[in-house]
Amino acid sequence: MKSAPVLAILSLLPAGSFASWAGNINYLSPSMHHPSLGISIRRVAKRNVPGTEYTPQQLNFTHGVASGDPHASSVILWTRAAPMMHSVNDDGAVTGLSPMFWHGPEVTSTAPVCVEWKVAKDKAMKQTVCNGKAYTSSDIDFTVKVEAKHLKPFTNYYYQFNICNSNIKSPIGRTKTAPGENDHLARARFAVYSCAFYAYGYFNAYGQSARKDSVDYVLHLGDYIYEYARYGYTGEGPDIDRVPQPEHELFTLYDYRERFATHRTDEDLLLSHRMFPWIATWDDHEVANNAWRDGHFKMNNTENTFIEDDPVSVGQRKMNAVRAYFEWMPIRQVDMDDNLRIWRSTAFGDLVDLVMLDTRHYDRSITTLWYNDDYISKISGEPNRSQMGPRQESWFFRQLSESHKRGTTWRLVGSQTVFSYLNLGDPSEPDEPSFRLDAWQGYTASRNRTLHHLYSNNIPNNIVLAGDSHASWVSDLVWLNSTDPDPRPEDHPDYDPRTGRGSIGVEFASTSVASPGIGGWDPKREETQEKSDLFIKTNPSLQWTDQHHRGYMELDISHEKVKTTYFGIPSVLSRNRKEIQMAQFEVYRDENKVHRPAGGFNTKSGSAKKYPKV
Repeated sequence: MKSAPVLAILSLLPAGSFASWAGNINYLSPSMHHPSLGISIRRVAKRNVPGTEYTPQQLNFTHGVASGDPHASSVILWTRAAPMMHSVNDDGAVTGLSPMFWHGPEVTSTAPVCVEWKVAKDKAMKQTVCNGKAYTSSDIDFTVKVEAKHLKPFTNYYYQFNICNSNIKSPIGRTKTAPGENDHLARARFAVYSCAFYAYGYFNAYGQSARKDSVDYVLHLGDYIYEYARYGYTGEGPDIDRVPQPEHELFTLYDYRERFATHRTDEDLLLSHRMFPWIATWDDHEVANNAWRDGHFKMNNTENTFIEDDPVSVGQRKMNAVRAYFEWMPIRQVDMDDNLRIWRSTAFGDLVDLVMLDTRHYDRSITTLWYNDDYISKISGEPNRSQMGPRQESWFFRQLSESHKRGTTWRLVGSQTVFSYLNLGDPSEPDEPSFRLDAWQGYTASRNRTLHHLYSNNIPNNIVLAGDSHASWVSDLVWLNSTDPDPRPEDHPDYDPRTGRGSIGVEFASTSVASPGIGGWDPKREETQEKSDLFIKTNPSLQWTDQHHRGYMELDISHEKVKTTYFGIPSVLSRNRKEIQMAQFEVYRDENKVHRPAGGFNTKSGSAKKYPKV
């Protein structure tokens, strides 16, 4: 913020209170260089009416606590302190008919809600290491997001919020800082999730790692919420008590806020947020299906889409979605020069450099919108098409090179969509598309440039993580003849699918938490197994796939190897603690391939490549 607005704020507030307003990150813009997208604290303060404060008894911590984006000396803490469970209806800017600063028929706060927070070494919250105070209001949906600083690297901490001058307290959360960039780290463990469609099932997967206490951090690769009406475009789903609010498709700021609030009623999601710091990125459905730089599946700023869908521009809808995401997720304000940058990196000592990409919204070339599939198929190999835009792509390649130069053992890349070549064609379904053109397959030049950078600079030990597909995949990371729609191993003699020779890393793609995959919300085992068997036969670099289960994966990383375990959830139609270990894979340092054990892979579900015993 500029100095003049700061002085104006200070003149309106009691001495010492400005730090409490500014300490709540959610009043800021998602972009440091676009302050107009933030909330004017000066105007919030001018609306203050003495004597209208909520009493502590009127307030509750309605949606638990969360932490995220750990650094070596700080971490983001989140909660919501509100007089009601549902979100603030702030659609005045959309309708143009509501009073200024009107936040709905039920509540427009005219006095700040005061929240204190503290971080301690112990769960009893006696050994306090830092604390502070922050204000919130209806302007930001009563959310609170603060940065706890001056912490020690790679250390567990506990944290709690309370309503000022009261005993009304939030649940106690646990978090963990990252190690220092130059620290030696022997081991790090991550859970990886994506794609949680509320109406299609319970988020059982989120709770499993928390109950086992088996990881240090959670990585979320997107589709944390869905913008659809209850069952999306199919209109069909299970008859369970999972009705997302609002029930219609999301367009306004209130819509997106309310959908986040609905998701944060799931007990397993609340448990995961309370137990672990999250590092999250968005996929398309945090805004709209098959989003790209200038539009998405249904709305493309044309007269016809306005008439048929809703009179909200692509830019306005995207701004509403980003604002709600920023309010509800424990995410930092990235140092950026535009309001859409979520791509960022985190160093975990000398062990892992994590690079989280945005392959959906940030400067992405037009994608498949169903009506244009033939066109996208024809231009998918064009060299000027980009999955992430030139600025992010250059940053990405620089991160890979610098990580290798400083001697970090592993490079972990979070990608929303599947990176590897996948032919999904089925001779029995000739009318169905063979390729997912909204994934990297529809941007082969972007994929080729990435692989060229890795191969030409001899950057080893690369692990790509992906979500989006609602299925599990394990592939060698290899540069096949990607411009050929049907590459064959003999067309790329440097890669041997039997041994993995010629690979530059591995891709682990995880299934969904609850979103339906092949076979819909009630898949038949025989059908999904047939698909798994087919895909293994038709894709040379694919080593294993499971098309049946919802679930997640966990990575256990040491300097010697990355061990990845896939877990399947037998049913998401009820809340339960059941899971199966579907498969486990290892990637050894400098092997750059999925390790082929003697006798083949030990998998309990899906289909794997078969190799003779050595």
